[in-house]
Amino acid sequence: MRSPRPTLTVVALAATLLALGAAQAQTKGPGPGGGTIICWKDKSGKVIGCGDKVPAEYQDSAVKEVSRQGITVKQTDAALTAEQKKAQQAELERKKAEAQQKEEQRRKDKALLDTFSNEKEIDLKRTRDVQLVESNIELLQSNLKNANDRQADVRARAEQYKRNKQPVPQAIQEDFDRIEGDKARTEKQIAQKRKDIVTLHQRYDELKKRFAELKGGGPAADVDAKPAPQPAPAATAQPAPAASAASGKK
Repeated sequence: MRSPRPTLTVVALAATLLALGAAQAQTKGPGPGGGTIICWKDKSGKVIGCGDKVPAEYQDSAVKEVSRQGITVKQTDAALTAEQKKAQQAELERKKAEAQQKEEQRRKDKALLDTFSNEKEIDLKRTRDVQLVESNIELLQSNLKNANDRQADVRARAEQYKRNKQPVPQAIQEDFDRIEGDKARTEKQIAQKRKDIVTLHQRYDELKKRFAELKGGGPAADVDAKPAPQPAPAATAQPAPAASAASGKK
């Protein structure tokens, strides 16, 4: 079966390539890389022209650079669409955020290793921080007790007026309402401080876990972690008193 005859477009393109190749061979000689032909396409991917330079109006089109021997030397895809540019930008931003996150983690890891030399020190710092919050809770509870006492006194005075069948003065009612507001704020602060203690324990648990990973994570970490086996038993036993103290003082 005979192959179909080439179309006029292919014939014309081939003729153009041969003509340009011959012309460049005469001017640049047969040396390596001596002259190539550049063809450009429209948006549908159809070749619409060839020459030694891409016209300005087709700079964003797909381009193929062919040697005199017909070998593709370079090929450039068409300009990205708006959606492709958007996707490309999103990927760049994702990689940038990922790199920033890694850098932030590296900084935190360095600060952790610079601050603590073993896990026992982390537990000691946890205990101090928790005790500080517990001291604040005790102070707030003392303020709450005083507010309750003041409010009881105001209530008693208001009841006395009622027993005497006299209207309760506006000042007494305002005093009662003010104390009630103080109590509500204090109770809210106490609740928040108790949440802070829970958050502290979680944070120090994460620090200890990360510290252990860094100390045992690789050859370089093994050199720094020579004394690590000794504090390990104390690190496992130390958190229990801190946790019980926090729960006991609530």
